[in-house]
Amino acid sequence: MQSLNSKQKSDFNKLQKRLRRNAGRAITDYRMIEAGDRVMVCLSGGKDSYAMLDILIGLRRNAPVDFELVAVNMDQKQPGFPADVLPGYLDELNIEYYIVEKDTYSIVKEKIPEGKTTCGLCSRLRRGTLYSFAEKIGATKIALGHHRDDIVETLFLNLFYGGRMAAMPPKLLADDGRNIVIRPLAYCRERDLDKYARLREFPLIPCDLCGSQENLQRQQIKAMLNDWEKASPGRMSNIFRALQHVAPSQLADPELFNFVALALNREDERAPYAWAEDETTRSSSENPLQFMPLNKSS
Repeated sequence: MQSLNSKQKSDFNKLQKRLRRNAGRAITDYRMIEAGDRVMVCLSGGKDSYAMLDILIGLRRNAPVDFELVAVNMDQKQPGFPADVLPGYLDELNIEYYIVEKDTYSIVKEKIPEGKTTCGLCSRLRRGTLYSFAEKIGATKIALGHHRDDIVETLFLNLFYGGRMAAMPPKLLADDGRNIVIRPLAYCRERDLDKYARLREFPLIPCDLCGSQENLQRQQIKAMLNDWEKASPGRMSNIFRALQHVAPSQLADPELFNFVALALNREDERAPYAWAEDETTRSSSENPLQFMPLNKSS
């Protein structure tokens, strides 16, 4: 890590504590890691996955339960990929790790026309390979480095371009039931992770397959959300909080809530509201009735 003065050290310590606290809270809230778990930490070479591994190593030292960490990187055979960077970094950490070699780069370039977004196919191929490898090494959880901003961006991507209300859950059981995916950074802000990665001087590896595609839909969503956050600080936090407080009866999905079975029940004295007439305005066409909470004590 770069040399820091006393103030910078203090700021770094606060940042590190905040990231560890947020990750620890997410792990606890969703019971992401349990005693005896063997957690496969997926490293892409980007700032988020480096920070996730670093934070999990720190949390493991004082965790109330014992668990293992195994770092895994997938070498997708992109031209010019610096294959020695991650092994060199992981050797210094003295941690169990694997480099999985799978030429998904050629498949993506063959299937996706030039200029089109490659992320969808690339992520599916990578996910399938990593899921299979997790079983091979006996991993009970697969940790991905998605953070709060990723989750909110995915919500709007699905909303604007997919016509559905869905994001990235902090914890997910794969469709085939064979793997559990966790996102320990679900409560962490991207700007905190970005600053942390710079201070820790992680040996970042850019993604040459999709990182240069400036017109990705995700980049457009990110720009929109950044503008919102600048105009109304705290909006991103509120949007994420909304994902944790969903009211199915206030949406419109008949598979999620049984709207068909709704029926009147005027015999229930627990009804939360009552119509209260104001005698002074009873004949007024402007305000004949007032909708008020029912006060049992009055």
